[in-house]
Amino acid sequence: DMKKMFPGSNGCNPFAQTGRSKLQNKRASLNQQIIKQMRMRAGAENLLKATSNNKVREMVVLELSYVNSNLQLLMEQLEGLNSSVEVYQSSQETATIPLIPLGLKETKEVDFSVAFKDFILEHYSEDGKNFDDEIADLMDLRQACRTPSRSEAGIELLAKYFNHLPLLESRFFSPTRQTGIFFTWYDSFTGVPVCQQNLSLEKASILFNMAALYTQIGSRSDRQTIAGLEEAISSFQKAAGLLNHLKETFTHTPSYDMSPAMLNMLIRMMLAQAQECLFEKTVLPGIRNNFYSLLKMAQEATKVSETYDQVHQSMIQAPIKDNVPLFWSTMSQIITNHYRSLAHYFVATALLDHQLNPSDDEDQQEKTLSQVYDRLPEGRSPLDILKRRDERRRIGKAHLRRAILAHEEALRICGLCRDLRRLEVLQEILQASHQRSVNKFADNDNEDEFTDYMEAPDIISKTEHKAEMEVPTLSKVKVIDFFQRLGPLSIFSAKQRWTAPRTIQLRPDDGDLGFTLKGEQPVQVVSLDPLCPAAADGLKEGDYIVAVGNTDCKWLGVSEVMRLLKDVDEDGISIKVVSMMDSNPSMPTKSATFCGNLPKTYSMICLAFDDDDKNPKSRKVTKKPSFLSWGLKNRLKSASTLTPSTEAPAGSFPSTSTVLYPY
Repeated sequence: DMKKMFPGSNGCNPFAQTGRSKLQNKRASLNQQIIKQMRMRAGAENLLKATSNNKVREMVVLELSYVNSNLQLLMEQLEGLNSSVEVYQSSQETATIPLIPLGLKETKEVDFSVAFKDFILEHYSEDGKNFDDEIADLMDLRQACRTPSRSEAGIELLAKYFNHLPLLESRFFSPTRQTGIFFTWYDSFTGVPVCQQNLSLEKASILFNMAALYTQIGSRSDRQTIAGLEEAISSFQKAAGLLNHLKETFTHTPSYDMSPAMLNMLIRMMLAQAQECLFEKTVLPGIRNNFYSLLKMAQEATKVSETYDQVHQSMIQAPIKDNVPLFWSTMSQIITNHYRSLAHYFVATALLDHQLNPSDDEDQQEKTLSQVYDRLPEGRSPLDILKRRDERRRIGKAHLRRAILAHEEALRICGLCRDLRRLEVLQEILQASHQRSVNKFADNDNEDEFTDYMEAPDIISKTEHKAEMEVPTLSKVKVIDFFQRLGPLSIFSAKQRWTAPRTIQLRPDDGDLGFTLKGEQPVQVVSLDPLCPAAADGLKEGDYIVAVGNTDCKWLGVSEVMRLLKDVDEDGISIKVVSMMDSNPSMPTKSATFCGNLPKTYSMICLAFDDDDKNPKSRKVTKKPSFLSWGLKNRLKSASTLTPSTEAPAGSFPSTSTVLYPY
C-alpha cells in the first residue's frame, strides 16, 4: 500500500484546481504544443532539403513561416507563465513587493515495469512478476513527485524519490548496456524536451524542482511576521544551495534551464530575494528615527540594491538574455532603483532631521558618516557636513533628489512591462515611496535658497546579515530499497555479473560437508575439499550460497546458514549457489540525448560513468570492492543478525571537495 510505505507522499491532488496547479497544467499543455510544432518544423526542414521541386519548396517555406510564428507565440505564452507571480504570493493582505518563484519542470510518465522485469529475469535470474508491487510503488512515487504539495512534505517527497535514484541506478543501470527506459523533461524557459536513457537528467531535474518548490514556499510566506520572513529567507537560501549543488554536480546536463550560465543567474536571483527578506526582517519592528539607525538602514538598503543590480547584469548577458522572461529582468531593475532610492532617503532624513548637539558624540558621528560614503564632494569633510547646518541641508536635499529620480525611474520601468502593470501592490508601494520623498523635499525646500544641483555621493553597501547559500540535508530522508529482496546491493548490483543459480546436492561425509563458510550476507564457500561429494556435484571455491532447501539465504550470515546445514541427514539437502564472473566493462556507453533541435551551445553528451569504485567504502564484503554500500550498514557487526538494517543514507550531499555523480 503506497500510503503505508510513503505516508503523506501522494503529492497534491493533480486535479485540484488551485491557481498554482492551473499554471502547472498550462505549462504541461504548452510543452506538448511546442514539441508538436518542433516536429512539424523538423519535418518541413527535411522536406526542404530533399526536394528540388520549386512549387513544393514554396509551399514548405510558407508552412515553415507558420510553424515558426506558432512557436514564437507558444514561447511568449510560456514566458507569461514564468511571469505569473501573483498566485504564488502569500494569501494575506500584504504591502510587500512580490517575490519571483520558479515553476516546476514538467516530465513525461515513465513505465519501469517491462524493462525492470526483463532485467530481473536476465541479470538476477528471478521472475520479474514477483516484483510487481515494488515496481508499482516506485512508479506511484515518481508520479506523486509531479504534483508535490507546497510544503516541507512536498520537499520530503522529492527528496525521497531523489534518494531512491542511486539505489535504482545500482540495481538496474549497467554501465555496459542501455535499459531502454527514456526520461523526458521539458525546459522550464523554452519548453523544449530533453530525453536521456541514464539517470543523470532525472536526478538533476528532481534537484531543480526541489529548488523551485523552495522558491514557491518562500514566495508564499507571510512577510508581515518575523516567522514568515525567516521561512522566506531560509527557503530562498536553500533554493540557492540546491541550484549550486546542481551546477557543481551535473556539469553537462543538456537542458538550457540547467546550464551553468542559467544556474549562476538563478542562484544570484534567489540570494538577492533572500537579502531583500533579510532587510524586511530588520525593518519590520520599525526604524528608529535617530542618526545611527538611519545611516545603518541606508547601507542595508544599498546592499539589497547592489545585489539586485548584479542579478540584472547577469540577466542581460548572452546567452541568458534571450530566454529570461522580460518580467524578471524588469523586476530586478525596479527593485535596484527602489532600494537605491530608500538608501538616499534614509541618509537625507539622518542629515535633515538631526543636528549635531553638544551632548552628541562628535567623533562617533564623524566616523559613522565617513564610512557611509566612498567619496565626498571636493573640499568637504564629514565633520564640515555634521557641524554646518547649511551643508547638512544641501547634501540632505541632494540625497532626496537622487531618491526622487530613482523612484521615478522605477515607476517608468514598471509602466513598460504589461505583467508588472497588473501588480497593483507593487505600483502602490512604488508610488507611496516616491510621494514620501517628494513630501520630504517639499518640507525642506526654501524658495529663498540658491538652487544647488550638487550631486549626492554614492552610498557604500554594508550588511550585518548577508544572504548565504544553505544546502538542505537530504540524507535526513531515509529510504528503504524497493528491491532489497534481490539481495545485498554490494553483491547483487547491475555492475556485477554472475552465473545463473546452480543446484548442488550436499551429503555429509562423516559429519563433514567438505567446505567451510565465510563472509557476511550472502556467505561464501571456502576451503573446499576437491574430493568431497559437493565438489563432484559442481560446487566451486568462492561460490555464494543463495538458498538452502527452500530458504532464501541472500541476507543470512554464517551462523544462520550453518544452523540450516548442521542437521543434514544422509539424504542430504540441496543448496543454490552462484559464481561471480569477471567483469571488466569497457568504456561506458554514451547516452542518447534528444535536445529538440536547439543549437548545441555546450556539450550535449552526458556520460553514464560512475566513479564509485574509485572511492570504495572502508569495508569489503568479498575480495571485490563494494559497489555501493547504501543498504548495508553495520554488516560486519554481527553474523547472527537475521536481517540487517537496510535504511540507506541515500543522497547525502558531499562536502565541497567531493563529487557525488562524476561525469
